[in-house]
Amino acid sequence: MFIDKAHINVQAGKGGDGAVAWRREKFEPAGGPHGGDGGRGGSVIIKTDTGIHTLMDFRYKRKYKAPNGENGMSKLKYGAKGEDIVLKVPVGTLVKDEDSGGVIVDLNKPNMEYIIAKGGRGGRGNAKFKNSTRQAPSFAEAGNLGENRNIILELKMLADVGLVGFPNVGKSTLLSVVSNARPKIANYHFTTLEPNLGVVSLGPEESFVIADIPGLIEGASEGIGLGDEFLRHIERTKVLIHIIDASGSEGRDPVEDFYKIMDELKGYNEKLMKKPMVIFMNKMDIPGSEEGLEKITKELGDKYEIFSGSVATTKNVDKLMKYVLHLVNTTELEEETYDIEYVEPEREEGIKVFVNEYGEFTVDGPYIDKLLRSTNFDDRDSIRYFQENLTKNKVIEKLRELGATDDDTVIIGGYEFEFFK
Repeated sequence: MFIDKAHINVQAGKGGDGAVAWRREKFEPAGGPHGGDGGRGGSVIIKTDTGIHTLMDFRYKRKYKAPNGENGMSKLKYGAKGEDIVLKVPVGTLVKDEDSGGVIVDLNKPNMEYIIAKGGRGGRGNAKFKNSTRQAPSFAEAGNLGENRNIILELKMLADVGLVGFPNVGKSTLLSVVSNARPKIANYHFTTLEPNLGVVSLGPEESFVIADIPGLIEGASEGIGLGDEFLRHIERTKVLIHIIDASGSEGRDPVEDFYKIMDELKGYNEKLMKKPMVIFMNKMDIPGSEEGLEKITKELGDKYEIFSGSVATTKNVDKLMKYVLHLVNTTELEEETYDIEYVEPEREEGIKVFVNEYGEFTVDGPYIDKLLRSTNFDDRDSIRYFQENLTKNKVIEKLRELGATDDDTVIIGGYEFEFFK
């Protein structure tokens, strides 16, 4: 099954907590603090793999979590680092922020990798808190939490040439004739239910990648039929081959067919109209095709290069491919996508001091969360370190400015404290 879009959650590992330990060796009666630091949490990395062509692996598993870092140990031993996890995706995968829809990174090259969720830093052991006035700290620092993100993986295939046109005009047949691809082919609409890739080789160092884009009918850009599910795969192509049934075998007019498909491309994104396009009038072996060719040539002959032939008999197919190769070699690769760019949101302040909706003095934020996790409220030194941090970060000063007085209740990270000078 071809899956080109997936919603997943990635969770990096938490950093390990620092250790509270003491040096206890023979002949060292006052060895002092000896606790080591915690290890960094594992990160989540996304990496491209040329052997993968679909996002099928993400269809059933939606949550990926890296291991936490190991806690610090005695004898100044550091905790082990949490192992990174690597998610492999096809080349051409966009990684988007789920909330904003913005593109975080475009993984458009082989073996390209990106850290999508960074592991939390390990906490410091009690040995790191020893100073001239605090000779025996009996507290350590908690590890940082790892990043947690909801993202969208969206595949936009990398092909030099895209085949567009109404269903049943011969796109899949052309792909099978000129390349090594073997798409399903039958004489009814929507035989092709997923994009197919093939490599066209015309000689040494004369090759290009061609893609059959299914689902283009009138109203596709608005979600009719297969909708715009596969239009995204046209975005990166250098050249488009617009295949038209010259015979009008299904009662359609070739000129009308051309404009309807062009309207769908324009409706998806007007930038697609700037791509070089070649028209191939197919089914010239069927009676009545000459009339269709004449109509198209009269209408569009001065705007586009028009080839006529038959995919079934391969007439003029080689000539078409050689001209397309020339266009591919003289056209810049379109790596840009038409998606909005991701804007990094302003980072939440480390400490927020405010009066909440119930009129309570409140202190909150990521730094406060970590400070609370690092504090042992049964230990005098740890409590003193907690108070020193509040003073150093002007929390007491800000509470005074908000009107806090002695004996008022202050909510710090969800816990109640009594305010005093």
